[in-house]
Amino acid sequence: MIYLNGKFMPIEEAYVPVLDRGFIFGDGVYEVIPVYSRKPFRLKEHLARLQHSLNGIRLNNPHTNEQWHTLIGQIIAGNAADDQYLYLHITRGVAKRDHAFPAGVSPTVFMMSNPLLVPPQELLLTGVPAITASDNRWGRCDIKAISLLPNVLLRQLAIDAGAMETILVRDGFLTEGAASNIFIVKNNVLLTPPKSHLMLPGITYDVVLELAQAHAIPHEVREIAEGELRTADEVLLTSSTREVMPIVSLDGKAIGDGKPGAMFKQLNQLYQQYKASTMRAGNSAVLSE
Repeated sequence: MIYLNGKFMPIEEAYVPVLDRGFIFGDGVYEVIPVYSRKPFRLKEHLARLQHSLNGIRLNNPHTNEQWHTLIGQIIAGNAADDQYLYLHITRGVAKRDHAFPAGVSPTVFMMSNPLLVPPQELLLTGVPAITASDNRWGRCDIKAISLLPNVLLRQLAIDAGAMETILVRDGFLTEGAASNIFIVKNNVLLTPPKSHLMLPGITYDVVLELAQAHAIPHEVREIAEGELRTADEVLLTSSTREVMPIVSLDGKAIGDGKPGAMFKQLNQLYQQYKASTMRAGNSAVLSE
């Protein structure tokens, strides 16, 4: 069961006109929200990021937060899995093909849910490989835009190499993964790049930093040179659907001893505890509140 422009329907019945600007130009934004035990995780933060993306492309939000809450609840109820991931997709709408913004056009609003498959336990025990590549994407990576071709090509490099992720480097500094945020550990300090226009502001990224702050884990948010990435004691990736995962090799070279490290184990345990307590409470409060 999906939602499209005010109507709920089976996905097989959903169609979008070929002149939709999302199809023609990639003119739109999206958001992905994990759902655990039929409760959306950190919904307030996800809706704030959606608003940031809409602001970035100068598109009015078609719904209030209260309306989004209602629609999201209906989508969750209309699908079978207890754990789901919600996909929200908003384009500028249907108009003749012209680069300029069309006037008086209603946005296309699409929402669907799929079963959420978190990383299997064996991957958390063994860790995963990654590769590196030059970050050749556009200069507004903080906007969660539907025009993801650069990310698709970069992620495919990892698939072709038998790796889980492509870690991106721009002008000699770590930015993020093709579909994730990246942390490293050096001398028992957790390090990650600061939010900027060159990376997506990850919700799980925020949770990990809040956990580090709440549990007195030494951490710094600063630029990370490529050399620091390559000589890190641990490397972690975070995302809404993959949560926290250990990367144990980079471009075929082992990271540390080639096994998930102590910092990953601590943060993953804390993340799972926080996720469980948040879902029991039925809210998405941040740890610092």
